[in-house]
Amino acid sequence: MADGCERSDQSKRFVARRFFIASHVRRRYREGSIILSFRTAMTLDEIIENFNYLDEWEDRYRYLIELGRTLEPLDEAAHNDANKVLGCASQVWLVTQVTNDGGTPVLKLKGDSDAHIVRGLVALVLALYSDQTASKILATDAQELFKSLGLSAHLTPQRSNGVRSMVERIKTDARAAMAAAA
Repeated sequence: MADGCERSDQSKRFVARRFFIASHVRRRYREGSIILSFRTAMTLDEIIENFNYLDEWEDRYRYLIELGRTLEPLDEAAHNDANKVLGCASQVWLVTQVTNDGGTPVLKLKGDSDAHIVRGLVALVLALYSDQTASKILATDAQELFKSLGLSAHLTPQRSNGVRSMVERIKTDARAAMAAAA
């Protein structure tokens, strides 16, 4: 019984946090303020914790959609063929900015999609890889994260291929950044 109450309290905290974030983003957008980037709003650990609170897949998909809504908007000029990720059924754009931290390339990523769930997947991938060193990006396996969240088993084959295409694009950019730094 106590376990059920604890779960209920956790769910209430999640719902409260979810609505706070969503209303905060909507309010800042209406005020014309700059919307904080996804990485500033929530860490990957917070996303995983929140995702694990949800038992139903319908709720998990809603959460993905909500994560997508928190992405920092891309400039219209960034929605171009050079930034478009090939291999995605939906349109996906990734922008990579490379900085050097003591000679080590660090990739800052921004992204967008024209599909709500895919936009949430973009947000999840960016939370995993953005602001990481190129070597850490190359060593990080996104599929492990997707398996641990149960997403690998619940995504359509097209969406799974799209995620692989996004990850490969990011890793290609990381390899290029390492080669340029060498």
